[in-house]
Amino acid sequence: MINQHPDFVHDPDNAPIGVFDSGVGGLSVYQHLQAAMPNERFIYYADTQNVPYGNKSGDEILLLTIQAVARLCKRGCKLIVIACNSASAHSLDVLRLRCSVPIVGLVPAVKPACAITKTKKIAVLATRATLEGRLLDEVISTAAAPQGVTVYKHFEPMLVPWVESGMPIDSQVADLLVAQTKRWADECVDVVVLGCTHYPFFRKFLQRFIDDENLPVSLVDSGLAIAERVKSLLAVFRIASNNPPAKKPLTFYASRLDEQVQATVRGLIDDDVVFVGNDFMPVVAMDELM
Repeated sequence: MINQHPDFVHDPDNAPIGVFDSGVGGLSVYQHLQAAMPNERFIYYADTQNVPYGNKSGDEILLLTIQAVARLCKRGCKLIVIACNSASAHSLDVLRLRCSVPIVGLVPAVKPACAITKTKKIAVLATRATLEGRLLDEVISTAAAPQGVTVYKHFEPMLVPWVESGMPIDSQVADLLVAQTKRWADECVDVVVLGCTHYPFFRKFLQRFIDDENLPVSLVDSGLAIAERVKSLLAVFRIASNNPPAKKPLTFYASRLDEQVQATVRGLIDDDVVFVGNDFMPVVAMDELM
């Protein structure tokens, strides 16, 4: 059983919310969380030593995610958001059985996409692990298939590294992204689901291309829905912070913290950030994890 730190069990005003991703992409979810819950304190953990997760096996992703969640629990987190579609796809069932705190995971926003498509054709842009995971298949079968919506799946392996490197516009990856979007538009796809938490960071860039080319394509992601879910769970479990609104710095832990990671984080969000490196990586025994 993965247990939360006992010092925080009866003190929700001081207990943080944990946010986990393989890299910096989950900061897109953090921004929604912070905007919706300004009273809360957040700890973010990026497994930058092992990013990206999308090309790893399901067992690898499960082990890395369990270890990350155990470490966040040891920091006293009262709720943990798995801000990584790949990790959610391969670990949610296990984590919810093993953890003593609420776990919120991600699934690509297929349901919202189905609600707004006019052509009955949507595309999910995601990592290989997400596209091959059970969670996505379940939401397609329950939300898309009954409405006759066709779902196109697409994986571009360089997108996550591109975001992690700061999204240089002169990169070939940017060209691949806009070319794929144009192909979708030509096939009458009118909604593209950004199915990885890294991807909302290039949303403005992609939206600018869509507007310039006058393409009938909308972009959706899961961030807002996740924030609403977390807020409702804090109320249900009566663990919301009652402290007056205050701007609280984000504590950012990383398994590999270097100048590039810090520069990328500062480039993606405007919040004050406290960076902590490898001392967040104590050895966690397997019996503590499982």
